[in-house]
Amino acid sequence: MSLRISLCEASSSQGQFVLARLLGRAERVLDRTVESGAIRLVRQVRRGGDAALLEAVRRLDGAGAVPEGATRADGLRLVVASADEEARSLPAKLLSALDEAIDAVTAFYRPQLPEPVFRLERSGLVLEEVRTPLARVGLYVPGGRAVYPSTVIMSAVPARLAGVTEIVVATPPAAFRQAAALRYVLARLEVDEIWGMGGAHAVAALAYGTETIRRVDKICGPGNAWVTAAKRFVAGDVGIDSLAGPTEVLILADAGANPAWVAADLLAQAEHDPHAAAVLLTSSRELGEAVLVELERQLPSLATAATAREALEGSGAILLVAGAEEALELAEAIAPEHLQLVGPEVEALAPRVRSAGAVFVGASSAEVFGDYLAGPSHVLPTCGSARFTSALGVEDFQRRSHRIRVEPAAAARLAEATALLAEAEGLPAHRAAALARLP
Repeated sequence: MSLRISLCEASSSQGQFVLARLLGRAERVLDRTVESGAIRLVRQVRRGGDAALLEAVRRLDGAGAVPEGATRADGLRLVVASADEEARSLPAKLLSALDEAIDAVTAFYRPQLPEPVFRLERSGLVLEEVRTPLARVGLYVPGGRAVYPSTVIMSAVPARLAGVTEIVVATPPAAFRQAAALRYVLARLEVDEIWGMGGAHAVAALAYGTETIRRVDKICGPGNAWVTAAKRFVAGDVGIDSLAGPTEVLILADAGANPAWVAADLLAQAEHDPHAAAVLLTSSRELGEAVLVELERQLPSLATAATAREALEGSGAILLVAGAEEALELAEAIAPEHLQLVGPEVEALAPRVRSAGAVFVGASSAEVFGDYLAGPSHVLPTCGSARFTSALGVEDFQRRSHRIRVEPAAAARLAEATALLAEAEGLPAHRAAALARLP
């Protein structure tokens, strides 16, 4: 069956339709049914505690997710053996790759740790900005279509480096039991608690706690539409990193790009999710046609072909542009999670990119290296939120607060100006509190 994917001029009516869908993709992440269902689940768990959580896990997380006769959420706790014991069930090369990924992420984030206190003394003022690690953080690790030990690495390593006291992981129990690699990473990174629960009910338990599970200060990590809807609903009662949508890649490529590589990189994103976006912008029709041929050739060999096909036909496209400047303009509007720049002309655009979660520069810089071994976290803003949201990092696991000491002489000096500003804002008690500091 031939692949039904748009190959057209970006300026054509068909191209404008494709671009409109891309620019509006955030609106399609959460439909009303998912959103209302997620909110209902969150409210049930918040009100019903352990009993409501167990009921949701029994119903939504599959057979065996709750031990027979369990009446408290203790039964959802998952336990790993030591890292050495878990390692025995892994092929040596896979074990080495997991360790390499942990080392790479650690090497990237350790030098970024800020000083815990910034101090400034100025004319009788002692000003400090204090960075305090969050006490308890919940990491959501998906486990539906695939198992993601890499997500644990990309989230737990910066959290641990930031000084988080307790790291709590929620993940679908089937994924935990089936994946020795996931269990090894959880053990190796010394995650403090692991709970076998997925979806909106897991977010609710982390956000509000139950009789058994203590609430966290912040929830981080990607998930499906139910997880995203739940995170949006609980935001404000608990911190969240961002609202994640389906993964996405935008590739800008010159005429000389290798079509087989470009197609492989598009497929690597498309296989994640039926709603994933995989888009090529190029000024070369010949390249666009060659990439389409390669997609047709490579797709049937994938075990994930059905998912990748649905993603490419639903949210994929090959758009022809006039040149690098138009490509950059469209890339900035789309604000993709992953942006790949392939070829000298578009690689030169890298310093001008403002709105992308991560930018991969050069033909050899496949996005999949960022998923696993490059070092920066792969937990990135999606659905256009790269315009205003950052990649996950150590700063996401710390909070900043200020300490201010005003010496008596400085208070007397500041009192009159402070009183004038307070009076201008119509706040007489502010004015009086300032003037009280006059000698």
